[in-house]
Amino acid sequence: MTPATGKGAAGKGATGKGPEAKGRLRLAFMGSPGFAVPALHALAAAHDVVAVYCQPPRPAGRGRRVLRCAVHVAADELGLAVNTPARLRPPAEAEAFAALALDVAVVAAYGLILPPAFLAAPRRGCLNIHASLLPRWRGAAPIQAAILAGDAATGITVMQMDAGLDTGAMLLREAIPIGPRDTAAGLHDRLAELGARLVLRALAEDPPAIAQPAEGVTYAPKLAREDARLDWTQDAATLDRRVRAFTPWPGTFTTIGATVLKVLEARPVPGSDVPGAVPGTVLDDTLAVACAAGALRLLAVQAPGGAAMPAADFLRGHPIPAGTVLGR
Repeated sequence: MTPATGKGAAGKGATGKGPEAKGRLRLAFMGSPGFAVPALHALAAAHDVVAVYCQPPRPAGRGRRVLRCAVHVAADELGLAVNTPARLRPPAEAEAFAALALDVAVVAAYGLILPPAFLAAPRRGCLNIHASLLPRWRGAAPIQAAILAGDAATGITVMQMDAGLDTGAMLLREAIPIGPRDTAAGLHDRLAELGARLVLRALAEDPPAIAQPAEGVTYAPKLAREDARLDWTQDAATLDRRVRAFTPWPGTFTTIGATVLKVLEARPVPGSDVPGAVPGTVLDDTLAVACAAGALRLLAVQAPGGAAMPAADFLRGHPIPAGTVLGR
């Protein structure tokens, strides 16, 4: 087992109270990105978090500095013991996890698959906070997938984990609407807060587990940087959803000749269908771009090595004449 770090002692949570305190559970928290941080804070306030598992520190950014993930930072601030194993398969990891004598483990975007020995160790098993209304959008990128598909709503499902990919029985689900201008960043934050509230309810109420229906299963694959290129042969509504779904990562971009232009914000132009226009053609001096159907106005952009800025400001220093075809 990777040595624990932080000020917390096993058997005590952030409050210092032992697991015998009324209503408090002895638990491990397993998560890595910012999405998981609200749940960690909520659980540390209500229960005894005796161990936090997250991804190991890794080089990041231009300087390749070794950085802790968001959950690691939060756990250190709370004085909780942190474990960062690169793998969970070694028997010693499972033995150390079982030795924690947990009531339950809570998982939120951890980044590693839990082996059967981990799933079976806690008295109440392992609960997962998943950012979709299962069985829709199982997998790695459910928030982005919901926006890309034009879903009217998404939500959080707290489920009892099993050996499958997001296939466990559901304990609680709650929906929130997806607005017409929602981005993945904004939706992420709302869902993270909802996940924190819902997992506390699941632990307090211990609701019956309900099997996921066999119908309506969809998958949200992991995103890659190559997904970020805007394809102007798609319609404007589809491209608008892509820009919003990929904010902030992996972002979206187009090209002007050999120059890559990041597209940070865009919006369809009402009544802008231009029959016969080549997809990708700049239509006017507001950076409206012809699509397969309709046009998309680029509102905020960023050139390589430059600052993010409104498109109007960018055009003052980098004119793009009407008739220029992007993406070639």
